[in-house]
Amino acid sequence: MDIIIDLPEDPNRPAYQRLAEAIRESILAGRFRPGERLPPTRVLATNLSLARNTVLEAYEQLIAEGYLAARHGSGTYVAPDLPDRAFRAESIPSRPASQLEGQPPRLSDFAHRLLADGIPTTIDQETQTPSNFEFRYGTPSLDEFPLDAWRTLTKRVLDYPPTELLGYGPTEGLPQLRQALARYLQRSRGVRCDAGQVLIVNGSQQALDVAARVLVNPGDVVATEDPGYRGARAVFHAVGARIVPVPCDSEGIRVSCIRESARIIYVTPSHQFPTGAVMSAARRLELLALANRTGAVIIEDDYDSEFRYEGRPLAALQGLDEGGRVIYMGTLSKVLLPALRLGYLVAPPALQPSITAAKWLTDRHVALLYQAVLAHFIDEGHFERHLRRMRKVYETRRATMLAAFAEHFGDRATITGTESGMHILVNIAGVADADRFIEEARRNGVGIYSAAPYYAGEPPPGASFLMGYSSVNEDGIRRGIGILARVAG
Repeated sequence: MDIIIDLPEDPNRPAYQRLAEAIRESILAGRFRPGERLPPTRVLATNLSLARNTVLEAYEQLIAEGYLAARHGSGTYVAPDLPDRAFRAESIPSRPASQLEGQPPRLSDFAHRLLADGIPTTIDQETQTPSNFEFRYGTPSLDEFPLDAWRTLTKRVLDYPPTELLGYGPTEGLPQLRQALARYLQRSRGVRCDAGQVLIVNGSQQALDVAARVLVNPGDVVATEDPGYRGARAVFHAVGARIVPVPCDSEGIRVSCIRESARIIYVTPSHQFPTGAVMSAARRLELLALANRTGAVIIEDDYDSEFRYEGRPLAALQGLDEGGRVIYMGTLSKVLLPALRLGYLVAPPALQPSITAAKWLTDRHVALLYQAVLAHFIDEGHFERHLRRMRKVYETRRATMLAAFAEHFGDRATITGTESGMHILVNIAGVADADRFIEEARRNGVGIYSAAPYYAGEPPPGASFLMGYSSVNEDGIRRGIGILARVAG
């Protein structure tokens, strides 16, 4: 039997997959009818100039999918009952809710609050197509990650995986990773904790979510920094909190402006996001005194404090807490790789059981193999060596960015948040329309981001931008800022 089949052109896919796709499409299009016998594998291989094993693999895949049926001693046939609806469904365009029969599914108040916040498409810029010079905040230098060390440790874990890494694991995280993180946080951030207080999470966003679920009832007052991290505001809004923005100054959140009724106070004291302000010691003690007096819980988001370039490293606010009022959280997405989606939460012992239960409901546990590799990565010194190296890299890039702004903008650029972190906040005088400036910059190959969305109300006068320097090398920084200067005119 001679048949004509056109294999799709795709050098990235093996021939058997392309042959299976071509036969599948022919069946769905009616060129091969149910019950019809297909050519023997040797014949089809000759007709199509393919290896016989290629045809065998294609037939086996289609048999597994239910398109073909093998009859012993007789050959291979098109299945009499095709799974066409299941496989055609992906090509049937979905209809808007207004065109569906009957009433659309009823959404919960929680879902409506999520949609009102624009989650997930507008909460962050992670999905933005990168420009040639992408000054996105919070993205680490991926080229500097010690892949060889990570690959070696991954191979070690996979070569001899303990049985506990292959099944379900503890919701709190692997004991060896919790111990490694507790030791690291004690010596580097002054966090007072033991391994039993550490919960491994899928990034700090999940830490925020589980904390909000166990602490906030609809209508509860939550105090957040203004300007501040939109991801935190979205979490608290989703659980029905009454969010009360609190202004920040050069010393961080203004504690005197926090309502006594606040049940939660969310802060980024070591590097206020996005202004970069560092909370003073006096302000920290004032905040803790308020929490002890009112019974509020403080959520300390220590998202990038590993990178400090001026002055002595500041200990975590949690290390000053005597009343068990502070939940401390951090992320490894910004210091290692975003793809790892690993973070940690350190909760007072009284809150640990309920937060662990909320984590269990969300996703049972974080990927165990990644946890095991990270535990080795920390214990064998790779983590802190990497941090020391990246501090030097980012410090150089920060200095390059400051010098480039001074050269190209002079007094037109007002910069804050230079002491630590991975970004600065820049206000450029003379830019009348920030959105148009951003669009024009992107057309010229430079990606920048407005700071306006981080303000709960009206942003201050002028055009302010978050400028991340961690993922752009020095030459790229100089060239990118030069292009911005030409765009600004």
